[in-house]
Amino acid sequence: MTLRASARNRLPGVVRAVRIDGLMARVDIQVGDNHVVSLISAEAAEEMKLQEGDRVSALIKATSVMVVRDDGAVSD
Repeated sequence: MTLRASARNRLPGVVRAVRIDGLMARVDIQVGDNHVVSLISAEAAEEMKLQEGDRVSALIKATSVMVVRDDGAVSD
């Protein structure tokens, strides 16, 4: 089965932790040197049987992405 999605920002990574709390699940993903946190429904996490060590992709689709310089400079 091939997954087709409209999101073009696909970040492959490895699940580092899954924490289910009520209706929500927090999924921590290691993407290279970066750490991405996703909040998804507990039902989705359970359906995917997500667990530490799984290879996944974080698909990012947003109407706004903020950018901050590493040196702390702010520009208008």
